[in-house]
Amino acid sequence: MWHDIKDNYTSTWAFAIACPLLFLIPPLVEFAQHIVEINIGLYDSITAARAMADNAQRMQFGFAKTLALLLPTYWFTRYILSGRDAAYARKLAMPAIGLWLVLFAFNGAQLWWELFGPPLTSLIGLSGEIGQWTGYGVAFAWGVIGIYFTAWAAAWPLGNSRIGPIRSAHIMAGNFWRTIVILIASVVPLMAAHYALGFAAMGRPLWLVWPIMAADAILVGFMALAMVGGGAVAARTAASRKSISLLPAEPA
Repeated sequence: MWHDIKDNYTSTWAFAIACPLLFLIPPLVEFAQHIVEINIGLYDSITAARAMADNAQRMQFGFAKTLALLLPTYWFTRYILSGRDAAYARKLAMPAIGLWLVLFAFNGAQLWWELFGPPLTSLIGLSGEIGQWTGYGVAFAWGVIGIYFTAWAAAWPLGNSRIGPIRSAHIMAGNFWRTIVILIASVVPLMAAHYALGFAAMGRPLWLVWPIMAADAILVGFMALAMVGGGAVAARTAASRKSISLLPAEPA
């Protein structure tokens, strides 16, 4: 497990060096959102941050950022599961890119609904405390299901259509808690640093806010990779334990 976590983090640095243009896409979109946040005065104070949290322009850029964070699910999955083959990671091959686009569209639609759509509980007539707790339950259940879909999410960017939701659940069975630990270790430290930088910028002069936000944008680039890599290495080990390859029979 610790080998997987280490491999994930060291691979993020290796990828940033090997594929700098791809690495910079999420940071650039993140920094664009920071420009909007600075212009609307979000970092003037904690009070201002709360008041501007749902600003329409910020939310639009926030959605663009979430889509940018999904992009490494193609190239970084291919990079880390190919033994850090940069050329393989960059290759837009069929059927890999087509399979990945299906996952990208599904996840993008889900993220859009979470940001702009009505709560699902309200669509079935639930409201108040019952609706709130039902929403928590649905989110928890979907999170659990997502763990069992980890191998599916890793296999399709490689072009392996043989691993779908059902086979993915079979692969991940017996690796649930191990995957949870890897994902937490891959995300929480960088997420904590991300929030710490945002808090550090509150109420500071603009000459200090700009470099803090630039540093945060780069951090988000590494976080985007680590989030993807955590699932990829967890799926790799789970598949290995079942003597199943995530790679397709013919390289894509």
